[in-house]
Amino acid sequence: MTGPTGDGSAGPTRRTIAVVSAGLGRPSSTRLLADRLAASAERELREWGDQVETRVIEVREHGHGLVDNLVSGFPEPELRTALETVAAADGLIAVTPTLAASHSSLFKAFFEVLDLMDDHAVDGKPVLIGATGGTARHSLVLESTVRPLFAYLGAVVVPTSVFAAPEDWGGATAPDLLAHRIDRAAAQFAAEIRRRAAPDVRDPFAPTPFTDLLGAG
Repeated sequence: MTGPTGDGSAGPTRRTIAVVSAGLGRPSSTRLLADRLAASAERELREWGDQVETRVIEVREHGHGLVDNLVSGFPEPELRTALETVAAADGLIAVTPTLAASHSSLFKAFFEVLDLMDDHAVDGKPVLIGATGGTARHSLVLESTVRPLFAYLGAVVVPTSVFAAPEDWGGATAPDLLAHRIDRAAAQFAAEIRRRAAPDVRDPFAPTPFTDLLGAG
């Protein structure tokens, strides 16, 4: 499929995927899963002839900025760039570690600040969710806390979510089973992206025209 390239000519459709990884360590199994999901989604889109750019956001790098934003209401430049990257993307891959049987506080804070900046930032946006944890018994964290979070934000979360426990990375058959889940989720994610036009991104910090203010009164 071809589409606009931005210069008036026909060509491959350009897609942007934002990847939000809330892993706390380095290296991080959360980032590893995020990268695997992104790579599979890229392959799916490129098979349709799309051009794909993936932009990764490590939430841990914005920890102080998130706290400052929650207190002051204004993001620092690096955080604002990360938030705008998510808002402008055609699709979002969001992966969190499991802490206390829930998504991490850092992960939730990022999307709270995003919602404060623009409460339509992920409205209608395709989202693929993933999580990592110390045991497969925590796999329901995706359905009990992560999916409801994005449903509240108005996102379109694909049916297949991907949880990876330590045993999913090793053993005779586990990596193949994980790869199957990743590819199934990525195929659903890519299909949702291709159903939509590029997001219409507005600047939430742009001043409101005076005529609009008069009309609101």
